[in-house]
Amino acid sequence: MLTGWTLDLATARKLGMASTGNASRGTSAPPSPGHSNIALTPGTASREDLIRDMGTGLIVTQLIGSSINPTTGDYSRGASGFWVENGQIAYPVNECTIAGNLRDMLLRITPANDGRAHQSHVVPSLLVEGLTLAGE
Repeated sequence: MLTGWTLDLATARKLGMASTGNASRGTSAPPSPGHSNIALTPGTASREDLIRDMGTGLIVTQLIGSSINPTTGDYSRGASGFWVENGQIAYPVNECTIAGNLRDMLLRITPANDGRAHQSHVVPSLLVEGLTLAGE
């Protein structure tokens, strides 16, 4: 349920709304709407529990590029990480693709309890079932 907007000064001005004071910037771009101090509600299982429950799958440690269709929610991006078999890390994986639908992904997230509270983004490990993996 959408309850509000994240607006910096320029975006708020364009929409005729009040800024929410949410701006961030990179080293080579002007400020744009952005978030900080994000905390995702943790789950009860540990990261190891999620890996065990996964059975076979991919632990994603790095994402490369991005492609999200804003109309359908179809999602695809490059990834690297570790292959898991029988709930155990088996070997490293480089340059594969993960794909799915963003709405479906958000409905199937299982969070672990390992978010580190001393950081500005407190996000635990996440198990997302049903993604498509491609690569050698």
